[in-house]
Amino acid sequence: MNTHTPSARDIIGHSPLIAIENEAPPKLIVDPPLPEPLAQGRVFIQYRTENLRVLPVFGKGALEVSPRIGHIHITVDDAPWHFVDSSGETVILVGLEPGVHKVLIELADPMHKVITSETVEFTLPDPKK
Repeated sequence: MNTHTPSARDIIGHSPLIAIENEAPPKLIVDPPLPEPLAQGRVFIQYRTENLRVLPVFGKGALEVSPRIGHIHITVDDAPWHFVDSSGETVILVGLEPGVHKVLIELADPMHKVITSETVEFTLPDPKK
C-alpha cells in the first residue's frame, strides 16, 4: 500500500521567505455562502488565493514584493462603494434584508488595481417564514 503524505509545500505552496522568479498569475477562488449561517440570516463567504498572499501591505513599493501580495475589495449589491479586507479570513456580512443578493469579490494589488474577480449570488431567506 503506497500512502503519500503531502508535504507542507504541496499544501501551502512556496515559502514566503524566498523570492519567486516568473510567478504564475494570481487566482481567486470563492465559495458560495455557508448554508448554516445563511439560514440564520448571516452571510459567511470563504475564499482563497493562489500565487498571491493576502496581507495588509499597500503602496507602490509593495508591488515589487515576491511572493506577490495583495488584498480584496468587496462590493455588495452593486453599491457605488466597496470595502477593503486584507485579513485573508472568511468574509462575513450581517444585516442584509431577506431576498436575492450578490457580492463582488475583487483580488487587488497593493495599489488597488483589480487583478481578477468573482461574483457570488445567493438568496437570504426570510427568518419569519
